[in-house]
Amino acid sequence: MPAIQKYLFRQLLGPTIAAAAALCGVTVLAGSLKFLNIVVSERQSPLMFIQLVLYYIPNMFSFVAPISSLVATLFVLNKLHTEQEIVVCFASGMSRWQVTSPIMRVSAFFIIAMLAANLWLVPVCNRAAQEELYRARNDLAGTLVREGEFTDGAKGLTVYAQQVAAGGQLKNLFVYQPQPNSASYTFDSRTGVITHRNGLPVLVMRDGSREAFSNNGALDYLKFDEYTLDLTPYASSDALIYKPSDLYMHELLYPDPAVDLKKSTRRKMLAEAHARLSSPLYVPTFVMFAILAVIGGAFSRMGYGRQIAVAAGAALCVRLMGALIQAACENSPWLNILQYLIPLVPGWWAARLLFRGPLVGAKPSSGVGRRSAPDTLKPLGARA
Repeated sequence: MPAIQKYLFRQLLGPTIAAAAALCGVTVLAGSLKFLNIVVSERQSPLMFIQLVLYYIPNMFSFVAPISSLVATLFVLNKLHTEQEIVVCFASGMSRWQVTSPIMRVSAFFIIAMLAANLWLVPVCNRAAQEELYRARNDLAGTLVREGEFTDGAKGLTVYAQQVAAGGQLKNLFVYQPQPNSASYTFDSRTGVITHRNGLPVLVMRDGSREAFSNNGALDYLKFDEYTLDLTPYASSDALIYKPSDLYMHELLYPDPAVDLKKSTRRKMLAEAHARLSSPLYVPTFVMFAILAVIGGAFSRMGYGRQIAVAAGAALCVRLMGALIQAACENSPWLNILQYLIPLVPGWWAARLLFRGPLVGAKPSSGVGRRSAPDTLKPLGARA
């Protein structure tokens, strides 16, 4: 690239990355509240919260990359244009394509980054997040025991612990266990801990007793130094099921024939696959909107507020339409072609307005009162 194009490239690359990082930070901060609620309710460690937030970032990058490209391009071009640096570029003989080429190079880098995230990083992080959430939901120490509360578990098991100390040690423990023959056991112990033995979850109680009524109505009392209660019947038996957003591209397009999938699930998987491939196309389209809004016409000392607002509104409408079409594709697979046309057609229209001009060798139209078509372009949203 010539020196002036390198200068324009550097001017745009930094703000685009900064805008993407800022928007990612805001969206991750808003989305992390649900993770915080899960961690607190399931009594998980802060490390799990940090892991879930990190797994959430690639999803947000794929969402905010087109928006950050639009915001950064509008900001940098408006700054360069008002400081007349763009005017100097045109005055030196540079064409519109030579001026916009560095901008399109930056958008190309973001397209590659979005494809890498959509095709590999997003499913990897989504799978890891689902596995962490599955582990948290099946963590008996977090779901069965709440400090100072009676907790009703599966199949009527009731657990109470006065205090949960460091290392998961339970103090002053009370357990009520119903039996199949309408009988029940009541355990109370000084300490206890939920652990695994031979790969199975167990509750190990120490220094306690077990009470139960026999068939003749007599109280059966057993004092123990250590008692192991099998918690396998009370553990969740639900298998980990991945959503379409957790699957890789080959799994979406070519699902395992041994798995019996419903037609609705198959359609959702196909819509998700096309959405991952088509979403990077919003980056050059939004960049074209920004370029057309600022340098699509003559220089203006009054600023480009109206044109910028029109460009932002057009980008919002295009993105919302794409989201609606993606949802519609889950019921009508033939609409998947629109997931590509919705970003491509407006981008082609903006590029045509930006680079159009009089044909070489074209003759001016004749006739009384007629004028030749103006050569200058008007910014997006400018009045005629």
